[in-house]
Amino acid sequence: MKRAKVSVIGAGQVGGIVAFQLAQKELADVVLVDIVEGMPQGKALDMSQTSGVEHFDAKVTGTNNYADIKDSDIVVITAGVARKPGMTREDLLKINADIVKKAAESVKLYAPEAIIISVTNPLDIMTQLVYKTTGFKKNKVLGMAGVLDSARFALFIAEELKVSIKDIFPMLLGSHGDTMVPLPRYTTVSGIPLTELLPAEKIAKLSERARNGGAEIVALLKTGSAYFAPGSSAVAMVESILKDQKRILPSCVYLEGEYGIKGVFIGVPVKIGKDGVEQIVELKLNAEELALLKKSAEAVAKGVTELGL
Repeated sequence: MKRAKVSVIGAGQVGGIVAFQLAQKELADVVLVDIVEGMPQGKALDMSQTSGVEHFDAKVTGTNNYADIKDSDIVVITAGVARKPGMTREDLLKINADIVKKAAESVKLYAPEAIIISVTNPLDIMTQLVYKTTGFKKNKVLGMAGVLDSARFALFIAEELKVSIKDIFPMLLGSHGDTMVPLPRYTTVSGIPLTELLPAEKIAKLSERARNGGAEIVALLKTGSAYFAPGSSAVAMVESILKDQKRILPSCVYLEGEYGIKGVFIGVPVKIGKDGVEQIVELKLNAEELALLKKSAEAVAKGVTELGL
């Protein structure tokens, strides 16, 4: 059986993690694309040589030519400038818009049947830029954010409760940033709502740390941003598509009235399968939760307007 083809545009830290995990798990043959001459080729060769240790047969190819993404089943866009200390995701808006637009134009030209997973920050706005640039159907354009934010929230909960992270199932909505909306009522530990295990003030602190999870890492690294967890999160979405797992994962998708929000990409629970976005799950939110989600969508819409989309 022919192995799937996944192209990763952007061979930086996140792109490298995505490419390596895809190959190591033998989910797909991988094409790693970057404009820096020699860099994707060098990383691809290094990854390929680990196959002699890890014993995987998937191929990794590095290239500077966008044409090499031809016939990709999935394209993951990670290209862009990483945050530096003191920068918000929105500070990256203008810088990364040009980079992402070129990547999206290349996918439209060379891989028009592909499903796109957008990772570049500011995530929600860049995903909408990809959607507008390609003209792809809304089920074929997703943004990776909710999986990452959920993973961070899960870790902080596990550390606080001193339990296995395997039993924690978090839920967050909204944009990837300061207006993120953690949902303690829908976050469970072995089926037990988090609200029954921790007091409200402690949950609030964990939620705030999840919102600032990326900034915390940026401040510690000083010269870059997170890449291990973001890369793994993108791979989880790719795997659900390639294996038609139909996992329910919080993802950045285009809403057309769901949750009372229309015409914007925002994070909500999504069933992800071979066709990309197969269902948007509408949770029953209370008035406070819904107000926070709409506030988050308004922040995204403002950025979208700034780009003239």
